[in-house]
Amino acid sequence: MSKKKVVVGVTGLNNIDSPGPGIPVIRALKDSEYFDVRIIGLSYETLEPGIYMHDLVDKTYQIPMPSAGTSSLLERIQYIHSIEKLDCIIPNFDAELHNFIKLSPTLKKDYQIATFLPELEQFESRHKSVLFEFGEKNDVKVPFAKMIFSPSEIYQLEDKFTYPLVVKGKYYDASIASTPEQAVSYVNKISAKWGYPIIIQEFVSGNEVNVTAIGDGKGKCIGAIPMRKLYITDKGKAWAGVSLEDNQLIEIANRVIANSKWRGGCELEFIKSNKGEYYLLEMNPRFPAWVYLSVGCGQNHPEALLKMALGIDVKAFESYESGKLFIRYAYDQIVSLSEFEKISTFGEL
Repeated sequence: MSKKKVVVGVTGLNNIDSPGPGIPVIRALKDSEYFDVRIIGLSYETLEPGIYMHDLVDKTYQIPMPSAGTSSLLERIQYIHSIEKLDCIIPNFDAELHNFIKLSPTLKKDYQIATFLPELEQFESRHKSVLFEFGEKNDVKVPFAKMIFSPSEIYQLEDKFTYPLVVKGKYYDASIASTPEQAVSYVNKISAKWGYPIIIQEFVSGNEVNVTAIGDGKGKCIGAIPMRKLYITDKGKAWAGVSLEDNQLIEIANRVIANSKWRGGCELEFIKSNKGEYYLLEMNPRFPAWVYLSVGCGQNHPEALLKMALGIDVKAFESYESGKLFIRYAYDQIVSLSEFEKISTFGEL
């Protein structure tokens, strides 16, 4: 049977020491047994390595930064679509999802460009700032947390938190503070990068385990793979990990996706406490950078998402292989200056 030809736009090409999910998503789509995929890279910076990975990315266009808003993004997508005839777009950054979610109905109605994203209400409901309430609604334990809007508020929290505690940015970054002074330092550092609010979260001691999962938007979990980090960078990113056989974790992931009726890919980050209890630390609203492990375990999550985006029936995966490792590595790409100048000058390559 011949494969179905599709053109897919993918963001998150920054395959660096704090990698985006774009390249793993692309690798998974290229491994598809159902689709013959032409990949259109959608980049924000000229030094995103994925731009120059021509064996994976067929053509790249720069798009406006999320702060530019939906009108600028739509205008750029109109131009790209006029050339490439996009069938689907898979965005992979937290900060850009709000714009893509708002544009999804227009993209589908006016340009027949599919997406498979959560509703805006779903997206907002799992923000770090309201995760504690999200946990209560979805019957999952979440460490107590509180938002702050200035460093001085740290000293007003001493009756609510004990040290150590966790200081988190609204999109990315988290640091463990052992003293109020250290917490203030982290607040200043993270807010300078991501702005306010800053989330102060109860620290739970234990082992971190993550789940990559995908929901159909109707309450069904199409697939879920749990993973334990084996090697962590100084930025807290998994550089190696192993898939786990953990029925309790799978059951929690299924429950969260069923209760929230999550639509699309996600990553659930947990701490397994020293008492053996699972606490949800974050629900990231897109695939994790280690999503290619799902392919290695027998569940191709990006392929399943693309099928659902295009209205193709997908059955839930019934099993996966545990004991599969992913190990990242650094790789020096050789790129001609003319290529860099082309993407910098013309915004496409």
